Amino acid sequence: MKQAMFWEKRGEEKVQCLLCPQKCVIAPGKKGFCRVRLNEGGELFTLNYGKVSSYGMDPIEKKPLYHFYPGSYIFSVGTFGCNLRCGFCQNWTIVHGAPETITLSPEELVKFTAAEPQGHKSIGIAYTYSEPFMWYEYVYDTARIARKAGLKNVLVTNGFINPEPLDEILPLIDAMNIDVKGFYDRYYNETCTGELHPVLETVETASRQCHVEITTLLVTGLNDSEEEISDLVDWLAGVDADIPLHFSRYFPNYKMDLPPTPLHTMEMAREIARKKLNYVYLGNVFGSDGSNTYCPQCSELLIYRGTYRAANKGIKGKNCRRCGREINIIGNT
Repeated sequence: MKQAMFWEKRGEEKVQCLLCPQKCVIAPGKKGFCRVRLNEGGELFTLNYGKVSSYGMDPIEKKPLYHFYPGSYIFSVGTFGCNLRCGFCQNWTIVHGAPETITLSPEELVKFTAAEPQGHKSIGIAYTYSEPFMWYEYVYDTARIARKAGLKNVLVTNGFINPEPLDEILPLIDAMNIDVKGFYDRYYNETCTGELHPVLETVETASRQCHVEITTLLVTGLNDSEEEISDLVDWLAGVDADIPLHFSRYFPNYKMDLPPTPLHTMEMAREIARKKLNYVYLGNVFGSDGSNTYCPQCSELLIYRGTYRAANKGIKGKNCRRCGREINIIGNT
């Protein structure tokens, strides 16, 4: 165990965790909602420091990040634990279960990543699979070492974090894909056991300091109405119309057996979003052009994507070859 960050003592040896908006008050010998922060003798400890449940070399597009070093590879690692309870969780066996783990110190992980695992040169480390903010101390320590080694740090996160820990780690983070699960509090409360407002604050804060892309899983009949999608798009356009938005197609998983998101719903969402946002994508929709990047000014094909692979078709530097418009992209294919 390692002593946790962001907590305060309460009476009768209780502690309050201040890492995320759940703000759990934890009795001695008990864990918080995330299952990975334990009150031991009136102090808070993290149980998953250095515990890696999943790892692998991934195309950056799989995160998904389409505007951050497209075509590159990144070494992905995850642990267990989460501060939400989404009924559709795709990684529930490691997030909410008791997976086998290996132990890697921050130094070992950085050294391994820099050594080109699986034969690919990695641009850095993606903290993903489970909720990286519930791995905060390990991610923070690793990110500092990775930054010094010239590696990029990427978070794939639900964004359900308090402002102080977010502010402390952001200077170490190069890119984030943030899940905005839906745009109404009722959906967050009933489907995810969380709240919407802190996630929106995370997007607004992070987008001023690092590269940000958004993913919204459209779940059949729950968060896929034209009204909710329009409200989501209006808000994101108000933050920055250049932030890429990924609509992902839902399939039954974990505790949900609703039918898959209809394809016409996915196309409807993209049509609504493209009226106000410059880069809109469709995930889990095979055979569609929804993974390609087009110039928002002249509609030229800029990046073609197929099965998590990217090919530069129309970008010169950071501009559209055809009309010269600057494209919101970091790195190039």
